[in-house]
Amino acid sequence: MAAFAVEDALIKDLTTRLPLGEVMLLLGLGGAAVFFAIIGDAGRRGVLRGFRSGTVMFRNLAECVSGATFIPALALVPISTVAAVFQATPLAITAAAALFLGETVGWRRWSAVTVGFIGVLMIIRPGLEGFEPAAALVLVTVISIAFRDIITRRVPADLPSGAVACHGFLAVAVIGLGFLALSGGAVPLSLPDLGKMAAAVAAGTSGYYAIVAAMRIGDASALMPYRYSRLIFSMMIGMAFFAERPDALTLAGAALILAAAFYTYLRERRVSRAHRAAPAE
Repeated sequence: MAAFAVEDALIKDLTTRLPLGEVMLLLGLGGAAVFFAIIGDAGRRGVLRGFRSGTVMFRNLAECVSGATFIPALALVPISTVAAVFQATPLAITAAAALFLGETVGWRRWSAVTVGFIGVLMIIRPGLEGFEPAAALVLVTVISIAFRDIITRRVPADLPSGAVACHGFLAVAVIGLGFLALSGGAVPLSLPDLGKMAAAVAAGTSGYYAIVAAMRIGDASALMPYRYSRLIFSMMIGMAFFAERPDALTLAGAALILAAAFYTYLRERRVSRAHRAAPAE
């Protein structure tokens, strides 16, 4: 999560000087190149097999949507606000797992999901003073990432995690190419910006690989607590480097989201323990 917060900050800085499409294209190509270089021959064959997998293609589609909404949001919205709304991702995963994977979610967790999204509305505050329409892009990102993570659990087990991650970065590159075509072309990178782009790729690839591997071998709900730390890192970076000062409503909404997500996590752990303790018939 710290790596993702650093990547977000670097992206936000780069988009002040470079077109969005160029940033997305370079991030996507850089990340794909890193994974393609380190995954070995079996992983590279996995990348090719992934193009024939409908599950991987659906996952790539979700990745395209998240890239097309998250990076513009970073450029337009305070990083603290983006991170606060992003904390609703575990709640969206819980809802998606219930609706599309048939996981049992009781009324308590559905209530927590509802409370969490009330927190999102407090941050975005549609129709009220201080409303930032671009912040709604993060909500689209949250939904698309929830679908991406759920789909990841259906990716063929023999497909290496590095190959799946490579596909994800290629999807971002494709979206970046489209944005770049619409914006009128790229601009030359200065040496400092080239270094920042390389650092963003390094941070993004390390965090992304960890998420893909964890989602494939672990319970999605068990990963929730670790996602919360992204908000802390992002707010610290936002205050230190972008002079951001989240207002009271943003902090209250973030607290509501975190409380709802943490309750959901605790409830899912309790239900999981109860199922394991139940005697076999």
